[in-house]
Amino acid sequence: MHETSESAGAVMIVPMHRRDVLRTLGMAGVLSQPGMRALASFAPASPTGGTPEALPDQARIFANQLGYRTGDRKQATVRLPGHSAGVPEGASARPEFLVRSISDNAIVLRGRLGAPMDDEASGDRCLVADFSGLQTDGTYRVEVADLHGEPFTIAQRAYRDALRLSMRAFYGQRCGCAVDLGGGYKHASCHHDGAYHPTSGRSGTLPNTGGWHDAGDYGRYIVNSGISTGTLLWAWELYPRAVQSLYLGIPESGGKLPDYLAEVHWNLKWMLSLQDADGGVWHKQTSEHFCAFILPEADKLASYVIGTGSEPFKSTSATADLASVMAIAARCYRPYDASFAAHCLAAARKAWTWASQHPDVPFTNPPSIGTGGYGDPHCGDELAWAAAELWRTTGEAPYEQAFVAALPAELTLGAPGWADVLSMACWTYALSERPGTPAIKSRIHTATQAAAATLVARSSRSGYGNTLAIADYNWGSNSVAANQSLLLLVADRLSPDPDVRAAALGNLHYLLGRNCLDVSWVTQLGTRSFLHPHHRPSAADGIAAPWPGLLSGGPNAHGGDPVADKLPRQPPMRMWIDDERAYSMNEIAINWNAPLVFLLAAANS
Repeated sequence: MHETSESAGAVMIVPMHRRDVLRTLGMAGVLSQPGMRALASFAPASPTGGTPEALPDQARIFANQLGYRTGDRKQATVRLPGHSAGVPEGASARPEFLVRSISDNAIVLRGRLGAPMDDEASGDRCLVADFSGLQTDGTYRVEVADLHGEPFTIAQRAYRDALRLSMRAFYGQRCGCAVDLGGGYKHASCHHDGAYHPTSGRSGTLPNTGGWHDAGDYGRYIVNSGISTGTLLWAWELYPRAVQSLYLGIPESGGKLPDYLAEVHWNLKWMLSLQDADGGVWHKQTSEHFCAFILPEADKLASYVIGTGSEPFKSTSATADLASVMAIAARCYRPYDASFAAHCLAAARKAWTWASQHPDVPFTNPPSIGTGGYGDPHCGDELAWAAAELWRTTGEAPYEQAFVAALPAELTLGAPGWADVLSMACWTYALSERPGTPAIKSRIHTATQAAAATLVARSSRSGYGNTLAIADYNWGSNSVAANQSLLLLVADRLSPDPDVRAAALGNLHYLLGRNCLDVSWVTQLGTRSFLHPHHRPSAADGIAAPWPGLLSGGPNAHGGDPVADKLPRQPPMRMWIDDERAYSMNEIAINWNAPLVFLLAAANS
């Protein structure tokens, strides 16, 4: 989520967010930075360095490149434009497809493709092959006449490694310690010397390390850390079977905490360090501007605790987000570390008190600060989330009353994001084992089911089975798809529905290869994973392949960086380039990986 600008001859890369967009001031310098790699074509690169074509006039079969779980719905998209593969356009009979076993070349299933549909997002004419009836583990491919798809697997543990890789990516984003993922993916300890920026209302140094680097940059932001950490802890609560025994190979492996909670603990400690004695929370810790594309230990810019620039110096959204996350943490860590859980709950209470007394202190980058703003002028949803999580943890009436008072008269819910967490507030209230107010829970159920029905209908109309509307192909569209799956999975938890769960998994299939570019948007997952994320360690480490387990921002029909803005206009799903300079399309971020982990945890449950 970066926008690039140039000022006084110094290159500065500035995060771009939904509500604090900066316009590009220049591109000279950035496009010639050493180490910046790109593909000449917008088509994704193959693992062997080739550039597979994925143009609308070519026949192709698209499937989840990792495969499918044994009992799940299984579909692939067949693009048969014109007279491809011997099937004339407008033929009255639906073409036949078959599924062939790779091990013995036997045909294991025959079926008919669905009716042709024109997919607006891709501009493709698509037909769907549904082979859900195949429930025998093995390796297979879909064929239509002389058109052959790539091999895929069917296995109950098809996504186990994907879950581990995408969660272990957070270890790769650690700040303040040496990181070694193996295979050469490592960096030395970084960003040890912290200090209070004048905008914080304090002065002096602050030994402040830890947390996760937010995205392709090395900043750390409470607001984005909040939605990311909250999502990961929700996955722990909702899908314990998938994550409790997950081995991540991190320094804390084998300790008193399960690996999953140990990794999240690393970030929680940093978040707590930005809480002031009065309960308020400073918004972020970053340098004044972004460093070049270097490894984190080479970044010698001062790391500042940055505030609003005027009294009370802390922000409402950061403080309420911390209250929400620490209330969840109190529940999750209590069985393993009662002392830490109690510390989290005390911090949540203090943050709630401060935020209640300062309900409208937004954050905007002060002058001289060019890092990500995560500015949100509307703090009511963060306050509602904090109240709901504290009520769920404690059962105390004042928190419930505050949550109910924050609900709008007309309740409409959607996929959550860092700037809109009202859905998280509502869902934690509805999912709580506490009785609460039945009428309020009923309202939340109704609004959630309505939102889910819209997404299921959209998935059924998509040639590639995803739930994205045309307007959703914006900055970070892949995270929108993952968060829409989170919505669907919560809806399925509240009222189980196989169509709702299938739509949620449809987005996973889309992210892992069932898309018009035939690319897996998670590094080192699948047969054609993307290669050039906007991610400083991947650019600076001297290794051709990127750091593993990172989700690309994905197609963005609106552009927003010098590379993306020069691409020819095409249907929105095609507006993507595998180029590390294209930060509006190919950056990575912790708030994108978190819902991917949530979705994979559900897929493994």
